Amino acid sequence: MAFPITRLRRLRSNSITRDMMRETTVSAANLIMPLFAVSGTNIKNPIPSMPGQYQMSIDLIVEKCKHLNSLGIKSVLLFGIPDHKDETGECAAHDHAIIPETIRAIKAQVPEMYVIADVCNCEYTTHGHCGTLVNGDVDNDSTLETLAKQCVAFAKAGVDMVAPSDMMDGRVGRIRKALDDNGFTNLPIMAYSAKYASAFYGPFRDAAESAPKFGDRKTYQMDPANSNEAMREIDLDIIEGADIVMVKPALPYLDIVRRAKDTFNMPLCAYNVSGEYSMVKAAAANGWIDEKRIVSEILLSIRRAGADMIITYHAEEAAQWGIVK
Repeated sequence: MAFPITRLRRLRSNSITRDMMRETTVSAANLIMPLFAVSGTNIKNPIPSMPGQYQMSIDLIVEKCKHLNSLGIKSVLLFGIPDHKDETGECAAHDHAIIPETIRAIKAQVPEMYVIADVCNCEYTTHGHCGTLVNGDVDNDSTLETLAKQCVAFAKAGVDMVAPSDMMDGRVGRIRKALDDNGFTNLPIMAYSAKYASAFYGPFRDAAESAPKFGDRKTYQMDPANSNEAMREIDLDIIEGADIVMVKPALPYLDIVRRAKDTFNMPLCAYNVSGEYSMVKAAAANGWIDEKRIVSEILLSIRRAGADMIITYHAEEAAQWGIVK
Protein backbone atom coordinates (compact mmCIF):
# COMPACT_ATOMS: atom_id res chain seq x y z
CA MET A 1 0.00 0.00 0.00
CA ALA A 2 1.09 3.55 -0.66
CA PHE A 3 0.58 6.93 1.00
CA PRO A 4 -1.67 8.00 2.70
CA ILE A 5 -2.40 4.53 4.13
CA THR A 6 1.31 3.74 4.53
CA ARG A 7 3.22 6.35 6.51
CA LEU A 8 6.75 5.27 7.41
CA ARG A 9 7.11 8.20 9.79
CA ARG A 10 4.75 6.48 12.24
CA LEU A 11 7.60 4.27 13.45
CA ARG A 12 9.98 7.21 13.74
CA SER A 13 7.71 9.23 15.98
CA ASN A 14 9.47 8.45 19.28
CA SER A 15 12.76 7.05 20.54
CA ILE A 16 11.25 3.76 21.71
CA THR A 17 9.97 2.72 18.29
CA ARG A 18 13.13 4.03 16.63
CA ASP A 19 15.19 1.80 18.93
CA MET A 20 12.90 -1.15 18.24
CA MET A 21 13.30 -0.74 14.50
CA ARG A 22 17.05 -0.12 14.49
CA GLU A 23 18.65 -2.52 12.00
CA THR A 24 22.33 -1.93 12.84
CA THR A 25 24.10 -1.57 16.17
CA VAL A 26 27.69 -1.03 17.26
CA SER A 27 28.94 -2.42 20.55
CA ALA A 28 32.30 -2.18 22.28
CA ALA A 29 32.79 -5.83 21.34
CA ASN A 30 32.90 -4.80 17.67
CA LEU A 31 35.82 -2.39 18.17
CA ILE A 32 39.59 -2.91 18.11
CA MET A 33 41.89 -0.13 19.35
CA PRO A 34 45.27 0.37 17.61
CA LEU A 35 48.25 1.14 19.86
CA PHE A 36 51.82 2.18 19.02
CA ALA A 37 54.56 0.72 21.21
CA VAL A 38 58.07 2.12 21.77
CA SER A 39 60.82 1.09 24.16
CA GLY A 40 61.63 2.88 27.40
CA THR A 41 59.46 3.80 30.37
CA ASN A 42 56.88 6.51 30.97
CA ILE A 43 57.07 7.63 27.34
CA LYS A 44 54.00 9.19 25.74
CA ASN A 45 54.90 10.89 22.48
CA PRO A 46 52.01 12.81 20.91
CA ILE A 47 51.34 12.09 17.24
CA PRO A 48 50.78 15.59 15.82
CA SER A 49 48.77 14.45 12.79
CA MET A 50 46.53 12.25 14.98
CA PRO A 51 45.28 14.37 17.91
CA GLY A 52 44.68 12.24 20.98
CA GLN A 53 46.90 9.37 19.80
CA TYR A 54 50.38 8.58 21.12
CA GLN A 55 53.44 6.42 20.80
CA MET A 56 53.68 4.82 24.24
CA SER A 57 56.23 2.82 26.14
CA ILE A 58 55.22 -0.67 27.22
CA ASP A 59 54.36 0.33 30.79
CA LEU A 60 51.90 2.93 29.52
CA ILE A 61 50.53 0.54 26.90
CA VAL A 62 49.68 -1.81 29.77
CA GLU A 63 47.92 1.00 31.66
CA LYS A 64 46.03 1.93 28.50
CA CYS A 65 44.89 -1.68 28.13
CA LYS A 66 43.60 -1.67 31.71
CA HIS A 67 41.62 1.49 30.96
CA LEU A 68 40.27 0.15 27.67
CA ASN A 69 39.21 -3.06 29.37
CA SER A 70 37.31 -1.06 31.99
CA LEU A 71 35.43 0.67 29.15
CA GLY A 72 34.50 -2.63 27.53
CA ILE A 73 37.07 -2.44 24.72
CA LYS A 74 38.45 -5.97 24.82
CA SER A 75 40.85 -6.01 21.87
CA VAL A 76 43.92 -4.03 20.79
CA LEU A 77 46.03 -4.06 17.62
CA LEU A 78 49.74 -3.53 18.26
CA PHE A 79 52.23 -1.70 16.06
CA GLY A 80 55.88 -1.47 17.06
CA ILE A 81 58.48 1.25 16.57
CA PRO A 82 61.91 -0.34 17.13
CA ASP A 83 65.04 1.33 18.42
CA HIS A 84 66.99 -0.03 15.46
CA LYS A 85 65.84 -1.01 11.98
CA ASP A 86 67.39 -3.34 9.43
CA GLU A 87 67.14 -4.10 5.73
CA THR A 88 64.59 -6.93 5.99
CA GLY A 89 62.47 -6.31 9.09
CA GLU A 90 63.78 -9.42 10.82
CA CYS A 91 64.59 -7.23 13.84
CA ALA A 92 60.89 -7.54 14.68
CA ALA A 93 61.14 -11.32 15.02
CA HIS A 94 63.50 -11.57 17.99
CA ASP A 95 62.20 -12.71 21.38
CA HIS A 96 62.98 -9.32 22.92
CA ALA A 97 61.82 -7.15 20.02
CA ILE A 98 59.30 -4.44 20.79
CA ILE A 99 56.13 -6.39 19.94
CA PRO A 100 56.95 -9.66 21.74
CA GLU A 101 57.92 -7.64 24.82
CA THR A 102 54.67 -5.67 24.64
CA ILE A 103 52.58 -8.82 24.21
CA ARG A 104 54.15 -10.45 27.25
CA ALA A 105 53.61 -7.35 29.39
CA ILE A 106 49.96 -7.02 28.46
CA LYS A 107 49.26 -10.70 28.96
CA ALA A 108 50.98 -10.64 32.36
CA GLN A 109 48.91 -7.74 33.69
CA VAL A 110 45.72 -7.66 31.60
CA PRO A 111 45.31 -11.32 30.62
CA GLU A 112 41.72 -10.81 29.50
CA MET A 113 42.76 -8.31 26.82
CA TYR A 114 42.69 -9.87 23.35
CA VAL A 115 45.98 -8.92 21.71
CA ILE A 116 46.33 -8.77 17.93
CA ALA A 117 49.75 -8.05 16.41
CA ASP A 118 50.10 -6.36 13.06
CA VAL A 119 52.61 -8.24 10.93
CA CYS A 120 54.54 -6.20 8.39
CA ASN A 121 58.02 -4.81 7.79
CA CYS A 122 57.52 -1.13 7.03
CA GLU A 123 58.08 -0.03 10.65
CA TYR A 124 61.19 -2.19 10.91
CA THR A 125 63.08 -1.63 7.65
CA THR A 126 65.57 1.14 7.05
CA HIS A 127 63.93 1.88 3.69
CA GLY A 128 60.32 1.88 4.93
CA HIS A 129 59.01 -0.64 2.44
CA CYS A 130 57.05 -3.72 3.49
CA GLY A 131 59.67 -6.33 2.65
CA THR A 132 63.15 -7.20 1.45
CA LEU A 133 64.36 -5.12 -1.49
CA VAL A 134 65.89 -6.73 -4.55
CA ASN A 135 66.82 -4.46 -7.45
CA GLY A 136 64.82 -1.60 -5.96
CA ASP A 137 61.54 -3.48 -5.53
CA VAL A 138 60.09 -5.61 -2.74
CA ASP A 139 60.91 -9.26 -3.29
CA ASN A 140 57.77 -11.22 -2.57
CA ASP A 141 59.04 -14.68 -1.65
CA SER A 142 61.96 -13.73 0.59
CA THR A 143 59.63 -11.36 2.44
CA LEU A 144 57.34 -14.28 3.24
CA GLU A 145 60.09 -15.86 5.32
CA THR A 146 60.51 -12.74 7.44
CA LEU A 147 56.76 -12.46 7.98
CA ALA A 148 56.58 -16.09 9.06
CA LYS A 149 59.40 -15.57 11.58
CA GLN A 150 57.61 -12.52 13.01
CA CYS A 151 54.40 -14.48 13.47
CA VAL A 152 56.14 -17.33 15.26
CA ALA A 153 57.91 -14.87 17.58
CA PHE A 154 54.61 -13.15 18.38
CA ALA A 155 52.92 -16.49 18.94
CA LYS A 156 55.62 -17.59 21.37
CA ALA A 157 55.13 -14.33 23.27
CA GLY A 158 51.44 -15.15 23.75
CA VAL A 159 49.64 -13.14 21.07
CA ASP A 160 45.98 -14.03 20.47
CA MET A 161 45.90 -13.28 16.73
CA VAL A 162 48.28 -12.20 13.97
CA ALA A 163 47.30 -9.74 11.27
CA PRO A 164 49.57 -9.65 8.18
CA SER A 165 49.24 -6.27 6.48
CA ASP A 166 52.03 -6.46 3.91
CA MET A 167 50.02 -7.54 0.81
CA MET A 168 52.61 -10.08 -0.36
CA ASP A 169 51.22 -12.90 -2.49
CA GLY A 170 51.01 -16.17 -0.55
CA ARG A 171 51.74 -14.76 2.88
CA VAL A 172 48.68 -16.22 4.60
CA GLY A 173 49.58 -19.75 3.51
CA ARG A 174 53.23 -19.33 4.51
CA ILE A 175 52.28 -17.91 7.91
CA ARG A 176 49.71 -20.65 8.50
CA LYS A 177 52.33 -23.30 7.79
CA ALA A 178 54.89 -21.68 10.09
CA LEU A 179 52.39 -21.39 12.92
CA ASP A 180 51.20 -24.97 12.49
CA ASP A 181 54.75 -26.32 12.28
CA ASN A 182 55.51 -24.64 15.60
CA GLY A 183 52.44 -25.93 17.40
CA PHE A 184 50.20 -22.88 17.06
CA THR A 185 47.41 -24.51 15.07
CA ASN A 186 44.74 -22.67 17.07
CA LEU A 187 46.17 -19.19 16.53
CA PRO A 188 43.94 -17.28 14.08
CA ILE A 189 45.05 -15.09 11.18
CA MET A 190 43.28 -11.86 10.32
CA ALA A 191 44.48 -10.98 6.83
CA TYR A 192 44.59 -7.48 5.44
CA SER A 193 43.13 -8.98 2.28
CA ALA A 194 42.01 -5.93 0.31
CA LYS A 195 44.47 -3.24 1.34
CA TYR A 196 44.50 -0.35 -1.08
CA ALA A 197 47.38 1.98 -1.96
CA SER A 198 45.61 4.85 -0.26
CA ALA A 199 46.41 8.46 0.60
CA PHE A 200 44.36 7.96 3.78
CA TYR A 201 47.37 6.32 5.48
CA GLY A 202 49.38 9.54 5.74
CA PRO A 203 49.05 10.19 9.50
CA PHE A 204 49.73 6.53 10.32
CA ARG A 205 53.11 6.77 8.65
CA ASP A 206 53.97 9.55 11.09
CA ALA A 207 52.73 7.43 13.99
CA ALA A 208 54.59 4.27 12.98
CA GLU A 209 57.58 6.09 11.44
CA SER A 210 57.05 3.91 8.39
CA ALA A 211 56.99 6.19 5.35
CA PRO A 212 58.92 4.68 2.42
CA LYS A 213 62.25 6.40 1.80
CA PHE A 214 61.65 6.27 -1.96
CA GLY A 215 58.84 5.46 -4.36
CA ASP A 216 55.47 4.18 -3.22
CA ARG A 217 53.69 0.91 -2.42
CA LYS A 218 51.67 0.54 -5.59
CA THR A 219 53.47 -2.64 -6.67
CA TYR A 220 52.01 -4.54 -3.72
CA GLN A 221 49.03 -2.58 -2.36
CA MET A 222 45.87 -2.48 -4.46
CA ASP A 223 44.75 0.04 -7.09
CA PRO A 224 41.85 2.10 -5.61
CA ALA A 225 40.01 1.72 -8.91
CA ASN A 226 39.63 -2.06 -8.59
CA SER A 227 36.78 -4.01 -7.03
CA ASN A 228 36.95 -7.38 -8.81
CA GLU A 229 40.62 -7.68 -7.91
CA ALA A 230 39.69 -7.24 -4.24
CA MET A 231 37.42 -10.27 -4.48
CA ARG A 232 40.29 -12.30 -5.94
CA GLU A 233 42.62 -11.18 -3.14
CA ILE A 234 40.07 -12.09 -0.47
CA ASP A 235 39.31 -15.44 -2.10
CA LEU A 236 43.00 -16.38 -2.20
CA ASP A 237 43.49 -15.46 1.47
CA ILE A 238 40.51 -17.61 2.45
CA ILE A 239 41.89 -20.54 0.44
CA GLU A 240 45.27 -20.12 2.18
CA GLY A 241 43.69 -20.24 5.62
CA ALA A 242 42.67 -16.74 6.71
CA ASP A 243 40.18 -16.84 9.60
CA ILE A 244 39.14 -13.20 9.21
CA VAL A 245 39.52 -11.00 6.13
CA MET A 246 39.87 -7.24 6.10
CA VAL A 247 39.18 -4.25 3.89
CA LYS A 248 41.40 -1.19 4.38
CA PRO A 249 40.60 1.74 4.36
CA ALA A 250 36.96 1.58 5.44
CA LEU A 251 34.98 4.67 4.45
CA PRO A 252 36.07 5.13 0.80
CA TYR A 253 35.69 1.36 0.29
CA LEU A 254 32.33 0.55 1.90
CA ASP A 255 31.26 -0.89 -1.44
CA ILE A 256 34.11 -3.41 -1.11
CA VAL A 257 33.07 -4.22 2.47
CA ARG A 258 29.51 -4.91 1.35
CA ARG A 259 30.58 -6.91 -1.68
CA ALA A 260 33.03 -8.98 0.38
CA LYS A 261 30.38 -9.83 2.95
CA ASP A 262 27.82 -10.76 0.32
CA THR A 263 30.30 -12.80 -1.71
CA PHE A 264 32.11 -14.75 1.00
CA ASN A 265 30.05 -14.43 4.20
CA MET A 266 33.31 -14.66 6.14
CA PRO A 267 34.15 -12.89 9.40
CA LEU A 268 35.02 -9.43 8.09
CA CYS A 269 37.00 -6.54 9.55
CA ALA A 270 37.26 -2.99 8.24
CA TYR A 271 40.01 -0.55 9.22
CA ASN A 272 38.81 3.00 9.92
CA VAL A 273 42.25 4.39 9.15
CA SER A 274 44.32 7.32 10.38
CA GLY A 275 43.39 9.75 7.62
CA GLU A 276 39.69 9.19 8.26
CA TYR A 277 40.26 9.75 11.98
CA SER A 278 42.38 12.86 11.51
CA MET A 279 39.88 14.53 9.18
CA VAL A 280 37.18 14.13 11.81
CA LYS A 281 39.49 15.55 14.49
CA ALA A 282 40.46 18.53 12.33
CA ALA A 283 36.86 19.37 11.44
CA ALA A 284 35.77 19.00 15.07
CA ALA A 285 38.60 21.25 16.27
CA ASN A 286 37.32 23.93 13.90
CA GLY A 287 33.75 23.57 15.16
CA TRP A 288 32.51 22.41 11.76
CA ILE A 289 30.96 19.13 12.90
CA ASP A 290 29.42 17.46 15.94
CA GLU A 291 32.22 14.98 16.63
CA LYS A 292 30.24 12.51 18.71
CA ARG A 293 27.44 12.27 16.17
CA ILE A 294 29.89 11.98 13.29
CA VAL A 295 31.83 9.16 14.96
CA SER A 296 28.60 7.33 15.75
CA GLU A 297 27.48 7.65 12.13
CA ILE A 298 30.85 6.49 10.80
CA LEU A 299 30.91 3.38 12.97
CA LEU A 300 27.29 2.57 12.10
CA SER A 301 28.00 2.96 8.39
CA ILE A 302 30.92 0.53 8.53
CA ARG A 303 28.85 -2.02 10.45
CA ARG A 304 25.86 -1.51 8.14
CA ALA A 305 28.08 -2.19 5.14
CA GLY A 306 28.86 -5.63 6.57
CA ALA A 307 31.87 -5.38 8.88
CA ASP A 308 31.74 -7.63 11.93
CA MET A 309 34.56 -5.74 13.61
CA ILE A 310 36.14 -2.30 13.17
CA ILE A 311 39.70 -1.27 13.85
CA THR A 312 39.33 2.38 14.83
CA TYR A 313 41.23 5.09 16.69
CA HIS A 314 37.83 6.31 17.88
CA ALA A 315 37.30 3.15 19.98
CA GLU A 316 38.27 4.60 23.36
CA GLU A 317 36.33 7.83 22.93
CA ALA A 318 33.31 6.02 21.51
CA ALA A 319 33.13 3.94 24.68
CA GLN A 320 33.72 6.97 26.93
CA TRP A 321 31.01 8.96 25.14
CA GLY A 322 28.49 6.14 25.42
CA ILE A 323 28.22 5.77 21.64
CA VAL A 324 28.86 2.05 22.17
CA LYS A 325 28.03 -0.09 25.18
